[in-house]
Amino acid sequence: MAEPMTRTLIALGMSLCMISAQAEQICNDAVVATAPDSRFQDNGNGTVTDLATGLIWKQCAEGLSGTRCATGSAETFNWQEALQHAEAAVFAGSALWRLPNKNELASIVEQRCYDPAINERYFPNTPSSWFWSSSPAAYQSSEAWYVHFDDGQVYFSYKYFDRWVRLVRAGQ
Repeated sequence: MAEPMTRTLIALGMSLCMISAQAEQICNDAVVATAPDSRFQDNGNGTVTDLATGLIWKQCAEGLSGTRCATGSAETFNWQEALQHAEAAVFAGSALWRLPNKNELASIVEQRCYDPAINERYFPNTPSSWFWSSSPAAYQSSEAWYVHFDDGQVYFSYKYFDRWVRLVRAGQ
C-alpha cells in the first residue's frame, strides 16, 4: 500500500516542478519601471552596462551562459565560496569581477515585477530566488545580506546557506 502512495507523491512532486518551471514573470504596467530597458545596454559579450550607475553586470547568473542564459544550471554558493568564486572569475576579457554590495544588487531589482523581480530582457532566466551580496550583516558576523529576486526584497541570513550569484565590475 505504501508503494502506490509513494508513486502518487513522486508524480505530484514532478507535476509541481513542471508548473513552477512554466511560471512566467508577472509585471504591473501601472507601476513605473525602476529598471527600464532604457537604463541598460547589452554589450554583446554576455555583459550588460547599467547606464545609471556605470556598473557592468554579467548578464547570466553564475552557472548559466549562452543566448538568453539558457545553457547550464544556475549554481549556488555559500557566502565565502561566492566571494572566492567572484575573486577568481575571468569573463569577457576581465578579471575584475566581484560580488556586488547589497545596494548595487538591489539597484537592478524591477519593483513592478515579480517571479523574478528583474528586467528579463537584459537579465534573462534569472532564478526567482536569493542572490548573495558582498555586504556582511553589521550586528552579526555569521550573517550577510542578499536580494530575493522573487519579490525584490533585501534580507540577511547565515553565510553558510547556499545562494545564487550574479557578478559585477566597475565600468571602464
